[in-house]
Amino acid sequence: MLYHLLISLYPQVSVFNVARYITFRTAAASMTALVVSLVLGPWLIRRLREFQVGQVIRQEGPESHRAKAGTPTMGGLLILAAALVPTLLWADLTNVYIWIAVVTTAAFGAIGFLDDYLKVTRRSSGGLAPRYKFGLQVVVGVTVGLVLMWLADQSLYNTRLIFPFVKQWIPDLGWFYVPFAAFVLVAWSNAVNLTDGLDGLAISTFAVAAACFTALAYITGHRVFAEYLLLVRFAPAGELTIFCGALVGASLGFLWYNAHPAEIFMGDVGSLALGGAIATVAILIKQELLLVIVGGVFVIEAASVVIQVASFKLRGKRVFKMAPLHHHFELSGWEEPKVITRFLIIAILFALFSLTTLKLR
Repeated sequence: MLYHLLISLYPQVSVFNVARYITFRTAAASMTALVVSLVLGPWLIRRLREFQVGQVIRQEGPESHRAKAGTPTMGGLLILAAALVPTLLWADLTNVYIWIAVVTTAAFGAIGFLDDYLKVTRRSSGGLAPRYKFGLQVVVGVTVGLVLMWLADQSLYNTRLIFPFVKQWIPDLGWFYVPFAAFVLVAWSNAVNLTDGLDGLAISTFAVAAACFTALAYITGHRVFAEYLLLVRFAPAGELTIFCGALVGASLGFLWYNAHPAEIFMGDVGSLALGGAIATVAILIKQELLLVIVGGVFVIEAASVVIQVASFKLRGKRVFKMAPLHHHFELSGWEEPKVITRFLIIAILFALFSLTTLKLR
């Protein structure tokens, strides 16, 4: 909205020409998101406490987490407001890819909100039944895939895959792209959800991934950089840089209150939305496979759950003391802040490595 206003005023006030630049609007969106988070955070925490919207701790979780019971949850509402409002203010709203990212993020957030609401009202760690939760995620994922196929028919998108380290092989999935996109969205929304188990863990590692995709989105939309790095140049996707910048600002603002010891938890409304957001950006800028490297921490966390469940069902034995993996290290004697810091370091290393793969191609 501000973007369109400033552009309309540019002929009269030349300084508003800066609104034309994605870099300026990305910085503005990021700062706006950070301010929104910091300003609204205390108010939301108070309101959640007044309504007794507190976290319900799973009985099978680590004993040390019992003290966290009652901490305000559903803080993902703050993340959504802080990320989506600045995006709508600073992005070009005639860009269809911005709307795909915003609506998809909001849709996954709505699923998480329903799950959190049921947990709070029932005073139970069991919210939305898994089959309904998963089913709704699949519906959103398939819908996004169908929208992308429609855009591909209009020559506004392509269904090719770019492989890290590979220059020549760029296969076109055609209609198989619909289930592929749905899988990416559902998998990543759940991967971030599984990582959200310690104070500040999910949001800090997500901030690193979002910062990485801010750079990737900008490169994808930039003619010189995209051609130099042999990427599929997609100019309209450059506008997603603003969306990613807003995600970074919102994440840092939320981390201010979610850092150990947390004053508020994001809940599923936050984790599902963030997973859906980062997956949507990866899909739109044609870096779906690179997402596995950028979000390596989320992959490891999700894989630890799959391995644990498969091992227990097939052999009757557990591989880890507890899954997801961060709980295993907790039970191994690591203090919570140490687990969080070390996972954050690993997330940064994954992000840096993912950027090097662009040149290695």
